[in-house]
Amino acid sequence: MSSWIWSDGSNSSYRYWNKDEPNGGVDDLCVQLFSPEYKWNDAGCKWENPFICYKNLSLILINQNKTWREALRYCRENHVDLVSVHTEEIQHWVETAVNYASTANVWMGLRHTCTLSFWFWVSGQSICYQNWAPGNGTGVEDCRGGERTGAVQSGSKQWVSLPEDQRLNFICTV
Repeated sequence: MSSWIWSDGSNSSYRYWNKDEPNGGVDDLCVQLFSPEYKWNDAGCKWENPFICYKNLSLILINQNKTWREALRYCRENHVDLVSVHTEEIQHWVETAVNYASTANVWMGLRHTCTLSFWFWVSGQSICYQNWAPGNGTGVEDCRGGERTGAVQSGSKQWVSLPEDQRLNFICTV
């Protein structure tokens, strides 16, 4: 099998096959881990094995136009929080969600402090992964109009720095 996918249907770009695997047996459509290195082996799906579960982050696009602060309040009162995009995987989920937005940009839980001059996620996660559109987020912010907040563009799916009083759709974590 040349293409492997995860059980949730997402593409699998990461591989950690054991030597001579996958060997492509006729019924070898599942993957099992071998100790001590936990390398992969293709195997038949009918065999009972211990398994690993993970929780998928759930997102919801809210098709209401709110300021950034209103969106933050709405997410915290009705769901969990505005989305924090601290991995490429979460970025992909956000990209899917913004396809259904009615505004050109969509609020995320990204905020800039003009006093200390840095960006941060409202969830408290550090900003390691970044996807800024050219000319956004990496230079000195113009704070004359107040604090800056982060949004994702519906078209390019890149992040932009905007004044917090614009009215946009937004993404909450559920």
